Amino acid sequence: MDHYLRWRKRQKLLADFGEFALSNDNLADILTEACRLVGNALGTQRANVLEIEPSKRSLFVRAGVGLDDGIVGKLRLPMREIASERFSPDGSPLDIIHDVHTEPQYDLAAFMEVAGVVALVNVPILLPGRTLYGLLQVESSEPREFSQDDVEFLRTYSTILGPVIDRLNKVRALRDAEERFRLIVEAARDYAIFTTDANDRIVDWLPGAEAVFGWTAAEAKGRSANMLFTAEDRASGADVKEIETARRDGSAPNIRWHAHKGGSRVFIEGSVTSVRGSDGQAHGFLKIGQDVTERRRNEERIRQSEARQRALIEGIPQLVWQASSDGGWIWSSPQWSDFTGLAPMRSLAFGWQDAVHPDDRRTASTAWSRANETGSFETEYRIRHGLTETYRWFAIRAAPVRDSDGAILTWLGTSTDIDDLRRMQQRQEVMVTELQHRTRNLIAVVQSIAEQTMASCGTMEEFRPQFNDRLTALARVQGLLSRSAQEPITIATLVRAALDALGTVDRNRVTISGPNVPLRNSSVQTLALALHELATNARKHGALSILVGRLEVAWEVRKAPDGRHLELAWIEHGRSSEQPDTPGAQNGGYGRKLIERALPYALSATTTFELRDVGVRCTISLPLDTTEAEQAS
Repeated sequence: MDHYLRWRKRQKLLADFGEFALSNDNLADILTEACRLVGNALGTQRANVLEIEPSKRSLFVRAGVGLDDGIVGKLRLPMREIASERFSPDGSPLDIIHDVHTEPQYDLAAFMEVAGVVALVNVPILLPGRTLYGLLQVESSEPREFSQDDVEFLRTYSTILGPVIDRLNKVRALRDAEERFRLIVEAARDYAIFTTDANDRIVDWLPGAEAVFGWTAAEAKGRSANMLFTAEDRASGADVKEIETARRDGSAPNIRWHAHKGGSRVFIEGSVTSVRGSDGQAHGFLKIGQDVTERRRNEERIRQSEARQRALIEGIPQLVWQASSDGGWIWSSPQWSDFTGLAPMRSLAFGWQDAVHPDDRRTASTAWSRANETGSFETEYRIRHGLTETYRWFAIRAAPVRDSDGAILTWLGTSTDIDDLRRMQQRQEVMVTELQHRTRNLIAVVQSIAEQTMASCGTMEEFRPQFNDRLTALARVQGLLSRSAQEPITIATLVRAALDALGTVDRNRVTISGPNVPLRNSSVQTLALALHELATNARKHGALSILVGRLEVAWEVRKAPDGRHLELAWIEHGRSSEQPDTPGAQNGGYGRKLIERALPYALSATTTFELRDVGVRCTISLPLDTTEAEQAS
């Protein structure tokens, strides 16, 4: 009868423990309750659970009743002789000690010895899959004959305890995972994470979603997730296509601009994943996306900056390039390839030197050898034009690109075409030399005019107007010469200029005729001064000084044994009764000296001057050079 009652009591304890374990998720509480019930059932009031810690090769007192303070949850026992291979797969007891005094070979743990333990029994606790968890141990302070019923009860209890521990470990692991997930999700403020139901209505709206999109959970839950799509994406059906793709394929990319509560837009890089039930159907969707708006805008700014830089580089006339510190090129602009005909790859490293004039390559190398020392690169050399196979001069300039420590990383340089500039500078040097020569000659002419005019005048009153007139004539000639490159000077130009300087003249009294004959610049000045003297004389004393006088000026080009000549005739009809033997005074004034001496000397001309009763007749035969003769013909 006692055996039956004990059995009934123990069965009730097992049932009570089962109910307690089902209603409690705290492993420590459950293990402690298990120890209490086992201790009561075996009448020792002392029991504990020892958890095996393989990594530490120790037994940890996880729970217990009847033990001294400082033991449970703190004490670890070295495993030593307690090894997993000693546990039988069927859960047979490891130790059954009826009286430790009769078994001196048994090494009792110190805390048990202090507590006066003299008898004990323990069985293994096996998790599902026969994984060893630890020991369920009952201890007694008096010798005790543990019966087979006691052992079977402990085995039954440990068999129940194993799945309970496994379930609670999994629950704890799940809760830990959920807590980690919650912490990660709530901390991920740059990530919008939310779930929707099968109809894409928002179910869960986590803090990251509120931070990214602006809507609170209360505002977002229950609404269609298409509220996050831009108007144009909704119009194109992008929201529907995204969900249908995720429903069909399991996931869909979500990389696009989205709407923000405040009216702005955010760029999201993310995905939509379908959440499927046991039937394989999508019961909802998990949406995760990172807010990369700032990165997207920075990338756009960089693209725009690169586009502007590319447009600037490709739009300037210079040839642009980038070189390493030793002068080897690492990049060249399209202008370089267009001009030289060298492909970009061929120009890399030192391939660019193929376009440099062979005589100038040493100049380029020398400039590079100095560049890293001086921190500047500046030189000039010739570069071959690929299409015409001709060389043109270029000014080469480069500036160093340095790192934060000031070390040169690369060089950014330009090659500017200065060939036309160099030619202009050379022409300018010639022109300056010519100007200096002409200035000296002009000063000599002015000096000669002054001396000759002074010699032919008796007083300063006579000298001043004549000298001024002759200087004015000289100035007209210089004006014509300054425009001769654009407008060649002809004999007709000189004749008309001399007559126009006289002021108002009845054009019916003057006849001018002859072909278009350009003159050498070197012959213009002396010839123009001679014509000025003839015109001035005609106005003062000759045909143009009387009402009935007439003037004929005619020229033609004739062949002669030594080449072509310009033959000019100045014929006046009528003269003043007071006209002296001029131009110039009768003893040979300035004008007559110009005609009879200066023209033959300076221009190899043949001249005649006659003062007849009917008026002056002057002829000038001027040799023409080849160019003048061809143009005259």
